[in-house]
Amino acid sequence: MIEIREVKTRSELKKFVDYPNFLYKDVPQFVPSFFSDDVDDWDPRKNPAFDYCEAKCWLAWRDGQIVGRIGAILSHASNEKWNTKRMRFSQVDFIDDPEVSAALFKTVEDWAHERGCDEVHGPLGFSDMDREGMLVEGFDRRSMFITYYNHPYYNEHLERLGYGKDVDWLEKMIDIPYDEHFVSRLQKLSDRVERMSGLHVAKVKSRLHLLPLVKKVFALANEAYAVLYGTVPLNDKQIKRYTLKFLPILDPKLSCFLLDEQDNLIAFGISAPSMAEAMKKCRGRLLPFGFIHVLKALKSNDTLDLFLIAVRPDCQNSGVNAIIMNHILKGCHQMGITKAETGPTLETNHKIQSQWNFFNVEQHKRRRCYVKKI
Repeated sequence: MIEIREVKTRSELKKFVDYPNFLYKDVPQFVPSFFSDDVDDWDPRKNPAFDYCEAKCWLAWRDGQIVGRIGAILSHASNEKWNTKRMRFSQVDFIDDPEVSAALFKTVEDWAHERGCDEVHGPLGFSDMDREGMLVEGFDRRSMFITYYNHPYYNEHLERLGYGKDVDWLEKMIDIPYDEHFVSRLQKLSDRVERMSGLHVAKVKSRLHLLPLVKKVFALANEAYAVLYGTVPLNDKQIKRYTLKFLPILDPKLSCFLLDEQDNLIAFGISAPSMAEAMKKCRGRLLPFGFIHVLKALKSNDTLDLFLIAVRPDCQNSGVNAIIMNHILKGCHQMGITKAETGPTLETNHKIQSQWNFFNVEQHKRRRCYVKKI
């Protein structure tokens, strides 16, 4: 018999967060995220998204063993912005047993009914900066540390429960070009766009030099991503939290910030050496010795994680992406990086999808947001 128990204590929350490490212990493609951050996500005292969200999470138990988990998030800000009555499901994992998945999703749907929702969709996080999307293609490829991994059977369970596609995100693997002809062409294009636009690359020599740009980066992200699926503007407390999370792993050589003559931020591209292998080795825990694996990954790596690219709406289609790519490409050459992996981007975001056409690219993963009317 399946018993669904709401997570109420910090000890139970740690079991909730740690469950994937047991479910996927023999799956080399699975990559955990930071354990402490995942715990804090569900703590109203630690996560400022609770200013506009309600959330609960549950564990499924059978014979004294955890056999599944699921979270639910009611984002009032998202529902207000998009004029919806939706409940998000999040961080869902379960063994290959229809009874378990049915019990988990019924629990979320029941709470959604109680809170006046008419649809459930996900997997989504508290914000667009969190992990989102269920893997539907690319199960044989290693995850990024910013994305979910899940077993192929998850999708069969959701479809059986009446969930269908809402949107898909694509992920791509890009060969870093070292060909002199390509590099020269990109440099000339970058120089021409920079000259014609009057833009310049911000001089950022260390992570400390990134701090004055943080508010500008998130303000631009809020503006540029406003039309994208499920997005809600981040508040100041969220910006501070995400800055503390991601700033330590960024390398100025691998990120680019474009300013106009008045030093207004016009566009940016943010990337970092892949954390996947390091996160697997430390199981998402920096202490006591996990940070050593992270530091090694930041210094020596053959793979780049492309996190974010944003261009101010009135400057899109102006070629500024060439400047960003040229700058990051130089950093890749300095570090000996040979491939780059994009984070999930909406398949309908044709501007982003088309910018990789000049590279040797493989679309190797697809992930999905499911939705169900209740």
